[in-house]
Amino acid sequence: MPCLDGLLRQLDHEPWIGFRFWDLVMPLFLFMTGAALPFSLRKYAQAPDKGAVYRRIVRRVVVLFVLGMVVQGNLLGLDPDRIYLYSNTLQAIAAGYLIAALTLLHGSVRTQLAVAALLLAVYWVPMTFCGDFTPEGNFAERVDRWVLGRFRDGAWRGDDGAWHFDPGYTYTWIWSSLTFGVTVLLGSLAGGMMMRGDADRRRTAFKLAAAGVALVAAGWLWSLQMPVIKRLWTCSMTLLSGGYCFLLMALFYYAVDCRGWTRGLAWLKIYGMNSIAAYLLGECVNFRCVVASLSYGLERYLGDFYAVWLTAGNYLVVFALLGWMYRQRIFLKI
Repeated sequence: MPCLDGLLRQLDHEPWIGFRFWDLVMPLFLFMTGAALPFSLRKYAQAPDKGAVYRRIVRRVVVLFVLGMVVQGNLLGLDPDRIYLYSNTLQAIAAGYLIAALTLLHGSVRTQLAVAALLLAVYWVPMTFCGDFTPEGNFAERVDRWVLGRFRDGAWRGDDGAWHFDPGYTYTWIWSSLTFGVTVLLGSLAGGMMMRGDADRRRTAFKLAAAGVALVAAGWLWSLQMPVIKRLWTCSMTLLSGGYCFLLMALFYYAVDCRGWTRGLAWLKIYGMNSIAAYLLGECVNFRCVVASLSYGLERYLGDFYAVWLTAGNYLVVFALLGWMYRQRIFLKI
């Protein structure tokens, strides 16, 4: 059925140009990391000696990078030919967090906006004038191959002993770190708006929604020149996804903080209080095998939707484990 096919399409990533619902998951991780920054760094902003917070920031970046390598299977594979240094969402969070945290510690809202604009401009220039927006011809791809070399995900050693790059691997990381930083900065701006706007929450919700609409419009407008490509984290994708994140933030802020609608939302705490654990469990452990073992008889009835059930069942198992951790007050923090 066309409507069901359209739903399934939204539950997968866009192969190249375009944007689907599933493409919003990673931007939300980065955005929410930024949204928490004004609250977590508030007590350090006015401290004359920032050595303690610098050490905290560096420790988080290092731990996130190592965990990213674990999730990717690089470290646990114990294969030196499959050590990939930068190829994971957690590492993208680390890069964006480093940029946004240092900006937030030493700058005002105007400084954050200026840094975000500068990062977008620096990213845009070579991407526009030193390549194209094809998988093999974009500037970010060349940077990754040059900087990471054999340590880039998708690199493999051929029979000739030389290293080659998988043409099917089209994600980029080094140059895209600039726009990762913009996404986290957008989150920190949203967090700052909520922190400062507690006295008039309805007005704050309106500001969040207005910012979201403006960013979505700017993202689609920029896409006329630079396509929306999540795998490159292009400027247009950064603004578009950031706008959607702002709109979701406005919706939940209005519902929970303005109207006090909390019924049925308690489960979000279970994920939110252990988001890193949720990600690690979901990526490192294949609970789909457990679900398939218990429900393989459903495949004949569900057809193409059996894969959807396996994915949903996987996250139900993760949620059950997170619920147990929540009840035991076990929280994974970095």
